[in-house]
Amino acid sequence: MPPHGSLASGACAVCRQSTTKWCSGCMRVFYCSRDHMLSDWPQHRAQCSPSTAANSCNMIAMPLPAEPEYVLVHAILFKSDEDRPRIISVNCNPPQRPSHGLCPVPLLRPYFDAPPDNIVLTQNLSGETLRFPLQIFYSATALNKASPINHSIINITSGAASKPWCGNVVVLKFTGSRCQGYTNASDNDLPPLSVYFISYK
Repeated sequence: MPPHGSLASGACAVCRQSTTKWCSGCMRVFYCSRDHMLSDWPQHRAQCSPSTAANSCNMIAMPLPAEPEYVLVHAILFKSDEDRPRIISVNCNPPQRPSHGLCPVPLLRPYFDAPPDNIVLTQNLSGETLRFPLQIFYSATALNKASPINHSIINITSGAASKPWCGNVVVLKFTGSRCQGYTNASDNDLPPLSVYFISYK
């Protein structure tokens, strides 16, 4: 039985995917989703011995501990009025239909007045494909107005960019080439970004 309040995990009885959710009736069989729990109920019903006096027909698959409603990742912030880029934490809403390969949605409201535009950087300094592409979020309005100029980008490019970047910029790092999730960005991701900012026209 999964110990209450611990990070117990097991394989889903239907798809064998690792999960921290289980049948709340017997607390012995794991399921990755309510749909899988329901699909397995006809087989599981005979083996499901309630661990409490609760009615076993009210089976649900519940997390232990409760899973967060968002994903937290490290991103790089190029704030227009700061001299250096810095690492920040960004909350991402999980996709509504994760099985369809959709990416989490980063919550960038603190850094942009309106939904930002974005581009995906796929090449490194030597033109080779990046193993972990970088998604650059920026304000097209700020770029078009050319104000305020982003000082942190000026500094990492040593002022060599032919056209200055304006407004805030936030960069997230994908987990892989399929761009279906994010992993933590770090200072190691600055070189390809610097080259991109320098070559931007």
